[in-house]
Amino acid sequence: MRVRHALQSTNMKPISRTVLVGLGRVGLVAVALLVAACGSSASDEASGGSLTVYSGRGEDLIGPVLDLFEDQTGITIDVRYGNSADMALQIDTEGERSPADIYIGQSPGAVGFLDQQGLLTELPADLLSRVDAAYQATSGNWVGITGRVRVLVYNTDLVDPADLPASVLELTNPEFAGRVAVAPSNGSFQDFVTGMRGMLGDDATADWLAGMAANGAPNYPKNGPIVDAVTRGEVDMGLVNHYYLLEFLEEDPSLPAANHVFGAGDIGSMLITSAAAIVGSSDNVDEAQQLIEFLLSAEAQTLSANGEKEYPLIAEVGAPAGLAPLADLASVTVDLNELADGLTGTQQLIENSGIIE
Repeated sequence: MRVRHALQSTNMKPISRTVLVGLGRVGLVAVALLVAACGSSASDEASGGSLTVYSGRGEDLIGPVLDLFEDQTGITIDVRYGNSADMALQIDTEGERSPADIYIGQSPGAVGFLDQQGLLTELPADLLSRVDAAYQATSGNWVGITGRVRVLVYNTDLVDPADLPASVLELTNPEFAGRVAVAPSNGSFQDFVTGMRGMLGDDATADWLAGMAANGAPNYPKNGPIVDAVTRGEVDMGLVNHYYLLEFLEEDPSLPAANHVFGAGDIGSMLITSAAAIVGSSDNVDEAQQLIEFLLSAEAQTLSANGEKEYPLIAEVGAPAGLAPLADLASVTVDLNELADGLTGTQQLIENSGIIE
């Protein structure tokens, strides 16, 4: 990884827990060499210039994609890596003085926050049209890059598939008491809860959280430890993003675990997207548009799909090996601006429910 791609923001203002909840997840072994030989869809000739990227996506994940773009266009990229919410708050604090040209968020709440603050620039229609309307802002100010589906991971030695629930709402039933792990402080769980609020309302969401708390749902800090606990038989099941188990199975295919996708239209199979946007104060809009075009190119999407096993959002690239096509899943999408509206309320609902041990 190039040194300039590892810049860390040293003046980050700690994020207030009442402004944005923790978002983002890091960690992916990218496979840049798999697609490096492909022709660039962003530019056929080096164009020069420079960009500053604030990335809530980890260096292992997005770094190889940015390297490839830099090599193919001649545009120099400097990146500040950090938590998605911290990066968004930093841009808000910097305002018109922000050096950021591009913001890349791990999950939708933070980019929605920037959109609401009026800190983003509208993207060209041809860029937005690269993905389905469900994966872009109604304002036209950001676009989804990749997606991950919420699933129930379970230990195949301990759980009969016939006993798996059709809906995530069934997990509050007595037969699941103490058997379903959660990560209530994790950003993707909080995005999921916000999606539930948007679909079912606050009262139903509060009831579900309270039911999970009453059922003694074991707590873990994030998704990876949940999958580890499930594979070891420490807990029967857990609510996570789909790709965590795939990473475990790559290292040990014999692990007794599988992902369960909930039934059609169930919020338990919500699709959470990462997103990219151009910061309104940028003086490098042309170069920034080139980068977003590249992020939505077949080679960049293939690179992310093969590395992290995330779902590409453009039609030209299929699902990673071992995953059902996105169109075949009963995955629910939620208005990402609505997620941004509900971040603080979501945190409060979670804290009030008693689900946090």
